[in-house]
Amino acid sequence: MTLPDYWLPRPPMQLDEDYAEQVLNSGPGWLEPTVAKWQFLCYLADKKGYLLHGSGSPNIEMFEPRQSNDIAEFGNRKAVYAASDGIWPMFFAIMDRTKYKMTIVNAAIRLESSRGELSDPYYFFSMTDKALQQKPFREGVVYVLPRDGFEEQNPYHLGEYLVHQNHWANLNSVKPVAKLRVSPHDFPFLNQIRGQDDDVLAKRIAENPNGFPWVESISLDNALM
Repeated sequence: MTLPDYWLPRPPMQLDEDYAEQVLNSGPGWLEPTVAKWQFLCYLADKKGYLLHGSGSPNIEMFEPRQSNDIAEFGNRKAVYAASDGIWPMFFAIMDRTKYKMTIVNAAIRLESSRGELSDPYYFFSMTDKALQQKPFREGVVYVLPRDGFEEQNPYHLGEYLVHQNHWANLNSVKPVAKLRVSPHDFPFLNQIRGQDDDVLAKRIAENPNGFPWVESISLDNALM
């Protein structure tokens, strides 16, 4: 299946897994890989089965369920949320939503064929255009979480494919097993975040709640190319 070009494919992975395993075994606490951090995080999610959560706070010892704000029922609960993907949580880690008012539209998906074959990940990232032009980024942290107690958001059908959303939730407290500092330059899609008109976006969502990502209101003209 060929996806529209606004879906961003994951860049090629070039990672020494033996080295990644050595870094992982240096925990708990701060992990400090000297390779591309997005690749190390993808290794943790893809190969080791960890879930990941991005934050601006470096000192979280226990994640407590918090009420989220999402148009989807799964993501609009009081829960701890995490991703089974290495790049997606970096987006939340580097965005400074405390200083800049913004609406965000984002996703990380994999397509599963009728034969059970799973595609490489695809991504979409957008935020309020006025906020994006101010470069609302910060240093952040990606936390490594155990998968126990989490439930995965159900996939949905797209033609003959199942779309896996890499989105997980836990209704209970979760203790992280390690954490990793990330900077804006560590995020591989920093210059491909789209800018959106929030008023137009709200209208599109009201007209078609299932029309993600509502690209009629989201333009690459506002991206930081």
